Amino acid sequence: MEIRNIAIIAHVDHGKTTLTDALMKQNGGLQDENISMDSNVLEKERGITIYSKNTSITYKGTKINIVDTPGHADFGSEVERVLRAVDSVLLLVDSVEGPIPQTRFVLKKSLELGIKPIVVINKIDKPASDPHRVHEEVLELFFELGANDEQADFQTVYAMGREGKAYKNLGDDSSDLSPLLDVILENVLPASLNEDKKMSAQVFNLGYDNFLGRLAVARIYSGKMFSPSQVFIKNEKGSRAGKITKLFTFDGINRKEVAEVSSGDIVLLAGIPDIYIGETICEDESVEQLPHIAIDEPTLSLNFLVNDSPFAGREGKFVTSRQLKERLEKELEINVGLRVEFSPMLAVRVPTQNFLASGFKVYGRGELHIAILLENMRREGFEMQVSEPEVIIKEENSIKTEPYEELVIDVPMEYSGTVIEKIGKRKGIIKNMLEKQNIARIVFDIPTRGLLGYRSEFIIDTKGEGIMSSRVTDFGEYAGEIKKREYGSMVSMVSGKAVAFSIANLQERGIMYIEHGTEVYEGMVIGNVLKGGDMSVNPTKGKQLTNMRASGTDEALSLSPPFVLNIERGLEVMSEDEYLEITPKSVRIRKKYLTELDRVKMQRNKKVSLP
Repeated sequence: MEIRNIAIIAHVDHGKTTLTDALMKQNGGLQDENISMDSNVLEKERGITIYSKNTSITYKGTKINIVDTPGHADFGSEVERVLRAVDSVLLLVDSVEGPIPQTRFVLKKSLELGIKPIVVINKIDKPASDPHRVHEEVLELFFELGANDEQADFQTVYAMGREGKAYKNLGDDSSDLSPLLDVILENVLPASLNEDKKMSAQVFNLGYDNFLGRLAVARIYSGKMFSPSQVFIKNEKGSRAGKITKLFTFDGINRKEVAEVSSGDIVLLAGIPDIYIGETICEDESVEQLPHIAIDEPTLSLNFLVNDSPFAGREGKFVTSRQLKERLEKELEINVGLRVEFSPMLAVRVPTQNFLASGFKVYGRGELHIAILLENMRREGFEMQVSEPEVIIKEENSIKTEPYEELVIDVPMEYSGTVIEKIGKRKGIIKNMLEKQNIARIVFDIPTRGLLGYRSEFIIDTKGEGIMSSRVTDFGEYAGEIKKREYGSMVSMVSGKAVAFSIANLQERGIMYIEHGTEVYEGMVIGNVLKGGDMSVNPTKGKQLTNMRASGTDEALSLSPPFVLNIERGLEVMSEDEYLEITPKSVRIRKKYLTELDRVKMQRNKKVSLP
């Protein structure tokens, strides 16, 4: 059977998973209408793909392996690895939005690897769709990214992923996605069948199974792979022996155990506990090592600490540093964009307790990357606290450098002034600005530091009508101090239950994170102060009751809805002297030093230690 290997790449929310699901439903890959490629609970809730997944369909006697990739920039390293294992890509572009940052990123990587993409202009059933304009924009992008003549002569297919229809030309009749599959068979070369050569395969993704341990997803480039069999694993440091105990191929979204797999196919294998991405699996040591797959460097770091707040241990099942360490080690098995320092030097002195709170420094690709990990951990019953995310600053030739991002914003013209002013304060520089139908598209270069914590502010400034997307471009010169936070914290000075009477008075000073009846403790941040620095308050203070009547005694209290904290909001609004406390049921912000006396002492010590 002939094999074709393709990946579906695009910016977030341009319809990759919907199109993959439709391809599978029409070709027997999915039997149940309610099953989707996005099977993870968080993926279903957020409507985004977080982990790249493999599937396969059979069309006209040909097996087509499809890899559905994430669209968010934080998971861009997954896309890069997948591109090395496929022969062509479907580049999906929204027929309204056109190419945006992640489209540029994934296309650039594809062109660099010499892949000739098939362009799919999706969502042509949208009222504001303009496929002709988008086609021209995609062509411009190809030339801008240095595509050769063959790559620029790409095949275009028009699709409605949700309805499961594709058209070779606008105006054609079609009832399914067969025109797209015909284009794939015509334009994608069959996977190389070097069955007579010695076996070699390269790992491009990892998985984990509680019974089989670490799993590797690999593309076989030559020969045949058998189970069980002795193999050699090669990397830049040398080679080592290993044994394959189980082999699986992909049949729809299911794994199918097999005894042998031919070259050209994508396989899932078990038995090598220390296998890693980019390593070459070969029959014997004489087989040449395949080119190494590089993994993107992390851009953010933060400390994961044992929760030592007054409410510690109330909700979580796993609260010790040993349990945290085991969970992070397990995450490293599959989450290759993550780095963790397990060194004991990270122990932090917490004055409120008489012990050292041990923790680990975690490095990630972005706020969403870290937030997804934290959300998964809290749902598993973990309890922890994390410090404010910091951008990784490098020093090259005595020059400080930091990561920069390309930020693309689509915003109604009346809000563009506010957005430009705010991003200017965060050291963003305008590269380009276009206006179409009273919507401004503004492109900025901005340090990652400047972008941290801006998303919620942007939503408020644009009344929810703005769209922003970004991607890390490179490390550039350090931009200097960025003042992002213009408000202070409202800190509880007592422990107890918050009451409506106090909250009604406090909400005039800022935005509240709590509501009536919420339990608070000394040092917990219960809201923010719109002007000035931190403010210590008593949210448990009730109304003074007497047996004398007075005018205004029975005034009805009107409470504004609180700004409910979740992990992403918490990471955005917290400051450097605070921790985000995460438990299975609650997300709170607290001061590192819980009592006001300790905080004042710390400030004094800081001033003394400054030169």
